[in-house]
Amino acid sequence: MKKPYKFSKVYEALSWASSFLVSSGRDANAGELLLKWLLRMERSTLLASLQMELPSEVKEEFISACEAHAEGMPVQYIIGSEEFYGRTFLVNEEVLIPRPETEELVYHALNKIAEHFPGGADLQLADIGTGSGAIAISMKLENPAIQVLASDIAEGSLEVARHNAVRLGAEVSFLKGDLLMPFIQASKRLDIVLSNPPYIPEGDRAEMSEVVTEHEPDRALFAGEDGLDFYRAFMEQLPLVLKERALIGFEVGAGQGTAVRLLLEQTFPHSSTEIQYDINGKDRMVFACLGNRG
Repeated sequence: MKKPYKFSKVYEALSWASSFLVSSGRDANAGELLLKWLLRMERSTLLASLQMELPSEVKEEFISACEAHAEGMPVQYIIGSEEFYGRTFLVNEEVLIPRPETEELVYHALNKIAEHFPGGADLQLADIGTGSGAIAISMKLENPAIQVLASDIAEGSLEVARHNAVRLGAEVSFLKGDLLMPFIQASKRLDIVLSNPPYIPEGDRAEMSEVVTEHEPDRALFAGEDGLDFYRAFMEQLPLVLKERALIGFEVGAGQGTAVRLLLEQTFPHSSTEIQYDINGKDRMVFACLGNRG
């Protein structure tokens, strides 16, 4: 039998949720996100409605949602969506929840495409391990002239990505397969390859929050003993699909920038490589430009 929580107004619900979630080791602000979602209100409207009485069914749903989050379910999976690059993407446990760091990958990739491909005609971009489709869809909507393709090894992820593409009006082609294999098998040549691959060392699992390890897909998180397994696989496959002039952009784990840059330089000795730092000063992206700039 559930404990009867004594609150009826919005401000009382927020106060209860804050205390309850903090006592469970969760973010106090999660209650506000959940209540906004249940009431279908913007934050400004919610804060202007603090004295409003909560409908009983909303109260029960709010308690259940807070309890689910306290037990480890990410807020984004409860709500079913996450904001990314100014748009709302649907998410579930088949896909990694898009992070702000990946927005920076999109931002810098757009700038580097404009710099490396003046005119930008007939460019083909592939997002590898697309998950929710956040990178591929954002790139297409921000630069509609680019032909965007995306691959993922999991059909469940591709279903989410396709749904997001339709909802957001992005023309993206989705292929099922391991990393670049769908493009290699189709003898496809690409101008741009972007990826936010799994990069967490397996040994880090024990120190991570169960909110991540118990709910987000392992296949999108962990990458061997040092977290570099997928980057090594890319180095074998990239030469088979890239055009003479091309751009590669990876998200990396903090502290992995130098190692990934070295892998790229070993694979493409004449490339121009760069480690890009995120807004928190962490090495979060590595780019490589192949061929002469235009």
